[in-house]
Amino acid sequence: MAVPQLTPSSTTSAITLPATGSTSDVVAACPIGVYLDEDFKAGAVAQVAYTFKKLGGDILDIELKPGNVYAAYEEACLEYSYQINIHQAKNVLSDLLGMATGTFDHKGEHSISELDSVSGSLVNLKYPRYRFTYAQRIADGLAEEAGVGGDLIEYSASFNTIANKQEYDLQTIISGNSIDINSETKQSVPYGTGSIEGTAGSLKLNQQDRMNRKFKIRKVFFKTPASVWRFYGYYGGLNAVGNLSGYGQFADDSTFEIIPTWQNKLQAMAYEDHLYTRLSHYSYEIHNNMLKLFPAPQGREEKMWVTFTMHRDAWEEDSDRKSGVTGINNMNTLPFPNVPYKNINSIGKQWIRRYALALTKEILGQVRGKFATLPIPGESVTLNASDLLSQSKEEQASLKEEIKTVLDQMTYKALAEQNAAMVAAVDTVYQEIPIAIFQG
Repeated sequence: MAVPQLTPSSTTSAITLPATGSTSDVVAACPIGVYLDEDFKAGAVAQVAYTFKKLGGDILDIELKPGNVYAAYEEACLEYSYQINIHQAKNVLSDLLGMATGTFDHKGEHSISELDSVSGSLVNLKYPRYRFTYAQRIADGLAEEAGVGGDLIEYSASFNTIANKQEYDLQTIISGNSIDINSETKQSVPYGTGSIEGTAGSLKLNQQDRMNRKFKIRKVFFKTPASVWRFYGYYGGLNAVGNLSGYGQFADDSTFEIIPTWQNKLQAMAYEDHLYTRLSHYSYEIHNNMLKLFPAPQGREEKMWVTFTMHRDAWEEDSDRKSGVTGINNMNTLPFPNVPYKNINSIGKQWIRRYALALTKEILGQVRGKFATLPIPGESVTLNASDLLSQSKEEQASLKEEIKTVLDQMTYKALAEQNAAMVAAVDTVYQEIPIAIFQG
């Protein structure tokens, strides 16, 4: 009996996964090419043997090339690096906000970096000191508004009172003779109109724009005239002549802060502050840039000062200091390259092997899924493509959840909470230990 001719003819797959790989073929097979060092090549070759055994290559044909395994191994390393960097981002973002970032190429590696002048390269492998910088920046903004701190420049300007004149133009006062009271050179305050210069990411206020900003009055005050107190004596008292400059019982050159009337009520609620604040007969109001004094000045000319701050745009970067406006602002700008293969320990490499195997199953499932069944003489064979794809999806999800769970338990916050719980438990144990009785 003649051998039947099958149509199509039966053939075995020309492609099967060998039991071992070759380091010389690894680089060409990795589509992204992030990991190209010798240690990675050795790991990728070992993954071929691992996959061959796990998928039953001793018994069944595995319709894959070694290059498929190499590519899966590279993807597994990148996924591991992603998970680790996400974990570290949770730990350090608040401490690194405003710090220098870098420029990354298509592989996620540094191409141009400013890190060398800050903390060096590969900062994702470093443990930064806890600086509380994020909270400090929030506190600085609040302190600036309250006038008790921050880095907002405070300016000062002065004017002379005129008898019977209550209203004084703040615009004229500030633009005419104001200075930076914190500067040794006593720089004049820029004030006027203008526009913004620069490009996106590096906006820069020009001279004219800085002149067009709002200002906020912080204090209005005057000094007691020294000549008056030298004539009547330092200790003043019942026999001193009082005037609108003071009550007659303070030393020369005392500072009297002029405050709105409503603020007197607030000062009464803080008695200690009230003790150290010398109040004037004057009060004031501000309407439409006009400073109005109450009562109207009488008698001799009085020199008064105003301190004020100028509104600063949230995007403005100071020219003489690093405020961190153009630095790290979120997870995307963290200077985190891919974790180097040499820095992945045994825990990470085992996770990578398992994840790469799951990816390999996905590739094999796609290959076998092209034809659901194959005809053979008198019968047909159903391939396990669906099983492989299902297993791959479940294993990938399980491995991702596994590493996320472990890493979440190891955040700096979680470790601090664990340490606190351990200390509390030890204290509880010590409380149950009776006090020793000494004999001698």
